[in-house]
This record gives sequence, structure tokens and C-alpha cells, in this order.
Amino acid sequence: MLKKRLVGVVIVKNGWAIQSIGYKRYLPLGKPECIVENLDRWGADEIIILSIDRTKNALGPDFSLIKKLSSLCLETPLIYGGGIASIDDGLKVIKLGADRICVDSLLHNSHHVLKKLSQNLGQQAIIGVMPVSCDNNLIEWLDYRNNTSLRLKEYHLNELSQLISELMIIDWANEGYPSSFNMDIISCFYPTTIPLIPFGGLNEVNKIDKLLADKKISAVALGNFLNYKEHSLQRYKKELNKTYIRTPYYVEKSYY
Repeated sequence: MLKKRLVGVVIVKNGWAIQSIGYKRYLPLGKPECIVENLDRWGADEIIILSIDRTKNALGPDFSLIKKLSSLCLETPLIYGGGIASIDDGLKVIKLGADRICVDSLLHNSHHVLKKLSQNLGQQAIIGVMPVSCDNNLIEWLDYRNNTSLRLKEYHLNELSQLISELMIIDWANEGYPSSFNMDIISCFYPTTIPLIPFGGLNEVNKIDKLLADKKISAVALGNFLNYKEHSLQRYKKELNKTYIRTPYYVEKSYY
């Protein structure tokens, strides 16, 4: 069987890596490149960079950050999201060294841009990002640009299934809080043909194992909790069911 992935997420605001808590509180962590290097060395299957202030402030993608990360000679696939508002934005992010892109605001009202990006980059290169909450088996989709919510309908997912390869679903209300991911969110997304990547409030091995066993889950994304202890990602991999993920490994890089 194909192995599923354990993805490290680095959230960036004003050029600095941060801890995000419930989309309301932010605590500084340090330079994004330092955290990315650690995730690369300690066995992340992919690394997602989410620059959360770029779209809302109409800043465009953080091209300087992408260049900086590309210069690290990472062995782990790098995915960038934040500020991508046009076809040129998406193409330039890939040209500068990202392997794939994440899109959020484009999911709402710019499907023509998504279609063009999919035609130019391939659908596999595009991951949707959707902050959601679940209530009475109904999904509320948060538009963080104006802090409003939209009831997610099946036709939304049907349209997106033709434009993106995976959907990163963020339990935004519980993001950053330990052991708080709302598992009901996953069942609320049935039926859908889009592979899901859950994120937000995930730090328990048994809950991550349960998600990885779900046929609709292609990966699990972890953020804040990888920064609390050294080698956290490698520890997670050692404790998780090996049926679903690649084994942990250590890479000692030599630049000479």
C-alpha cells in the first residue's frame, strides 16, 4: 500500500515563525528557516509553509522567504501557501523552488484562476486549505479575510475535486490547543472524493493513528506541537502504526 504522510506545518506572520492559537493568539517561535531545517532533518514527509498575513493584507506571496528556503537544499518536498491570488503568483512560487502550492482564498471565488493553475502546474501540485468547524453534522467554512462563515455544500466539494489534489481541513477553533481536534469534522466530509489532510489541535498518537487509518485521509499535518520538544516528529513516527507511514530516519547533512 502507498504510505501516508506526516506533514510538518510552519505558520509564518510578519516574516517570523509563530504558534497560532485558535486564529486569535500568536506566539513567536523564531526564524522559519531554522524550523524548516529541523523538520527536514528529522523525517517530515512534507513541509507546509503558511504565511497567514499575506492574503488578508494583499501582500502577495512571500517570495523572499521562498528563495531563502530554497537555498537550504532541502530533501523534503516544500509546499507554500499565502498571498497566492493569481496565475503568475502560483507559477512564480513554483519557479522559485516550492514543489507544490496551497490555496485558500482562491477556493471561494476564483475557480477560473484555480483552473488555469491546474492546467499549468497539474492538479497534483495544488492543495486547498479550508478552515472549518462542524456543528450538527454540518460544515461551516470560515472566510478569515472578513471573519464570516459559509455553509459548505456538496456541490462546493464536487467543483473543487476537479481543481485540487488534496484538501487541508483546519479545525480553526481548536488549532493550537492540545488534544482538541474535533474528529466529527472528518465524518462531516463524507462523501467526498478529495483526499483530506486534517490539521489543528492534533498531538495525540492514538488520534493521529485513527485518522491515518481512515481511507479518506492522505496525510496528517502537525504544527505547534512539533516545537515543544526536540525530535518530536521523529518520536511521533516511532509511536505511530508503521502500516501507514514511513519509518523515522535521521539525516546528517554535510555541506563540504
